[in-house]
Amino acid sequence: MRRAHKNNDREKNMSEIWFRTGEATVLAAEGQYTDAMPEVLIGSVRGPVGQAFASMMGQVQGHTRMFVVRDLNQLVRPATMMTTKVTIHTAEYAELLGGVVQAATGDAIIDCVIEGVLPKDGLDELCMIIMIWLDERCAADPNVDRKDLYRTNYEATKLAIARALKGEPTIDELIANRKTVKHYALEDVIEY
Repeated sequence: MRRAHKNNDREKNMSEIWFRTGEATVLAAEGQYTDAMPEVLIGSVRGPVGQAFASMMGQVQGHTRMFVVRDLNQLVRPATMMTTKVTIHTAEYAELLGGVVQAATGDAIIDCVIEGVLPKDGLDELCMIIMIWLDERCAADPNVDRKDLYRTNYEATKLAIARALKGEPTIDELIANRKTVKHYALEDVIEY
């Protein structure tokens, strides 16, 4: 009886995660375009994340949405929908997205469960949406390093999930580094 109560408490705690966001960037190996920059949204299936998740079941041309699976018949838990931030123009791009990147994302999610980042109990109360960055140059490169593409997406997905659940970076961290950290695209644009 005590155990059932504990599981119910855990499921209640999982369902109280309404809207958590996280992102991470892991850079490619030298000479590759395999940078990974996933943006993650985690929340209860009964809240706004669940509603957004359900609304993603329809397809939008050039922005395929798919469940994250590790392999055939291996849908991850919590249920996770992925889509790309870049419009898909080629079969090669779609193949990388639905192949190496999807598998890396799925492995990262399951390892987050194994490592306790995502609690195992109550996972069916949560869902995730992950927006994937896949540089179009990967699909155009016949020598793309698929191992590095896997590595960057695996590492970045794990980090983004952990940051979402920890609420990182905190507002205090953002305020503290406001004048010391700037977007790489601003290098020659603005001085702090």
